[in-house]
Amino acid sequence: MSEGAYQRLWEASHVTLQELLDQEQPLLQPVPHGERQSFQYRLSVLYLYYLGLLRRFDTIYDQMVQPQKRRLLRRLLDGVAGRVLEIKEELVRIDLCETHCLDRVLHDLKLTPADLEVPIPKYFQLEQSAAMKERKLILAEILSRMEPEPLKETSVGMNRTDAIILIQTAERARQGRLRATFMREIRKEEERDRKIREEGHLRFTQDQGAVIIQKVWKGYQQRRRTEQDRRAEMEFIGMLPSTNQANHLRIMSQAGLREERRRMRQAEREEEFQLALEKTHEALREMEGPDLKEKMKEQIRQWFIECHALTGRFPDYPDESLGGSYVIFADKTPEQVQLELQAQENKKKEQEKNKNKNKNKENNQAKPEKNKQTGKEKKTKAEAETMLQALPSKFVPMIGAGHQEYQTLWKNQPESKHPDQNFDSEALRKEKRKEMELEIRIQVDELMRQELKNLRLAVDKEEERPLKAPKAKPVTKTGKKRKGKDLTQDRTVDSLYEELVVYGLLKKSVAVSLKDYVGDCLYLGSALCLSNKLPMPSLFDIRQNVALYGILRLGSPDIHSMAPLIRSILLVGPSGTGKKMLVQAVCTETGANLFDLSPSNIQGKYPGKAGVQLMVHMVFKVARLLQPSVIWIGDAEKNFYKRVPKEERKMEPKRIKKDLTKALRLLNPGDRVMLIGTTDRPQLAEMKGLCRIYERILLVPRPDYASRYVLWKHMIEAQGAQVTQSLDISALAKVSDGYTTGPIFQATHSVLNERRLLQLSKRPLVASEFLGHLAKLDPVYKEEEESLKDWYFKTPLGKKSLKFMMDQEAEEARLAKEKKRK
Repeated sequence: MSEGAYQRLWEASHVTLQELLDQEQPLLQPVPHGERQSFQYRLSVLYLYYLGLLRRFDTIYDQMVQPQKRRLLRRLLDGVAGRVLEIKEELVRIDLCETHCLDRVLHDLKLTPADLEVPIPKYFQLEQSAAMKERKLILAEILSRMEPEPLKETSVGMNRTDAIILIQTAERARQGRLRATFMREIRKEEERDRKIREEGHLRFTQDQGAVIIQKVWKGYQQRRRTEQDRRAEMEFIGMLPSTNQANHLRIMSQAGLREERRRMRQAEREEEFQLALEKTHEALREMEGPDLKEKMKEQIRQWFIECHALTGRFPDYPDESLGGSYVIFADKTPEQVQLELQAQENKKKEQEKNKNKNKNKENNQAKPEKNKQTGKEKKTKAEAETMLQALPSKFVPMIGAGHQEYQTLWKNQPESKHPDQNFDSEALRKEKRKEMELEIRIQVDELMRQELKNLRLAVDKEEERPLKAPKAKPVTKTGKKRKGKDLTQDRTVDSLYEELVVYGLLKKSVAVSLKDYVGDCLYLGSALCLSNKLPMPSLFDIRQNVALYGILRLGSPDIHSMAPLIRSILLVGPSGTGKKMLVQAVCTETGANLFDLSPSNIQGKYPGKAGVQLMVHMVFKVARLLQPSVIWIGDAEKNFYKRVPKEERKMEPKRIKKDLTKALRLLNPGDRVMLIGTTDRPQLAEMKGLCRIYERILLVPRPDYASRYVLWKHMIEAQGAQVTQSLDISALAKVSDGYTTGPIFQATHSVLNERRLLQLSKRPLVASEFLGHLAKLDPVYKEEEESLKDWYFKTPLGKKSLKFMMDQEAEEARLAKEKKRK
């Protein structure tokens, strides 16, 4: 696509964005609880449209070259991503579930399941690439120093006689093999001649021989033509991949070269823009700065004189928190400015008086009145709970401002104005002029405050009236901002980093993309929800939730600082469902560091109470300083054992529980650090402690039929084999019911070894080859899955979901009885 095509895509995206912004305001209106489904439907529609916008803005930002447009697109991209996260929170609050059945909404909007995929902005990895390379080099250097030096092998020499005997033996063996092969060929030829003599030659006429040859040749040609037609038809309808792999590779290489050239152009234009920023700022400050400064001073002096003429005294200078001299420069008369300042002072006094009155009233009120008031409060609270309403958004104003900037600055600008995608000098001067005015205004305010003080002394013989400082609010325990004591003040980050690597607490993450976590979505979720059955989440749902809760938040500091704060996630599921792979994918997609605080990994390290405190402090400190970071705890249930098994008492699995809770509470918006726990036996843990640490609990299921079908196909093709008609993937998906991703991967890896791949041209793959290897591995039985499901319904969100389902069933039963009576 050309720049013009991306410009048109940008214009179309803003049309959609305007429609979505118009739909935002009605969501803030309270809705009765009976209209829950319609409210959820409206949120789902917004969610899908914002996902589409996020995909578009990511593509445009990745391909756009003009630096000023890229800055605006970046703000819009982050704003839309943040709004997606906010709507996700609303859906969880209304559905009382981490996964949502949106198949009906997809059908109504004529969208495909691919539109449900959460796009991960490409700039996450691009902006972290330099830091990732540097960290990899440092990590590799530390690990290389840790490796023991290999022992030098002393080579034992061989004397001449032994060497000659060895060569003679090898040569005689080679000649013997050749002689045996030659004799085998002679014997075969003699056997062939003997058979011909015994059977006699078949005699054909010339015409008969020609007919036989023609028949064989025409049959071969027809079969070949039929096979080609059948393959062309299958390729046309998309059932088989294209045979023209060379052409595909050529197209991909050309696309890669174009992308590289575009990245270089983006870097060049950005450098030019940065130089222009500095030059424009300096030029404006030298040329327009002095005149602007004098103009501001004259305007403020004139205001002093006019106020003195009207009131007989000089006014109070507006405080910096109110905008300083910006209040004076607004289109207002001196009387209006003076009245506003007085009104603000009076308002503050009234607020203080009201506070004192309310305190006295509260102290003098009798207990019966208090009970009445509490009754009223309970009533209003109950009414509020029966109403549904979306919470105010932090990102919608940001998106609206970006949309307004596009409308005023870029919408009507012709593409021919910047054919080389250079920056717009006029827009740059306007932006820098505003910044310069702000800087000069602050300087002028300081000078004019002093001048006002001198005028009061000289004219009114009046000392400066000190402004009353606002009373400091008493710090309560809940409002107190916790600050952890720094136990490693005298140490550098590099030394802490190296120590964590040496002790194995900071590890090198495996490069895994989130799209490699393969699974299909649930197509009948809405039908199950209508029949009051909570469907198990699909692997597709888990992938989307990890992208929303982990990757989008950790990838951008702007998104993390404004989005709903999530500090920790717990992945619960049977062994082999890919929980650790998801942790690695979060690190890969965001360029995050990986810290390992699993009980088995910290065994014997940093002993004692002080040692544990130091270890947790070091991990969280380095994680914050080198963010984004992921702190992984495998077998997370061990930190919260109800009863520690005898064989694990030496491990002391519960020793970091208290310090981990404290360190996690210190994480604030903007600290891109996330704790991710994984477990396959959560029943062994104390529920209260586990749910206090982990804010989001995602149940990872065994794959359903659709996911198994996609898994088998993906893994076979990943090994280098091609899925042909002889291989029944559907049969494999049915037979492997109960098996998780791990066993399927192991079976595929065992069957498709190097030798079998070489034989594929002569002996195509069949489904029965995988069954023997699959039978040796253990499946996940229904009892285990049901046990995990029962445990999930004991979590806070699970309890709410179960209660809501029971209430719905009771309501339906009541309505059915009333209907029968009628």
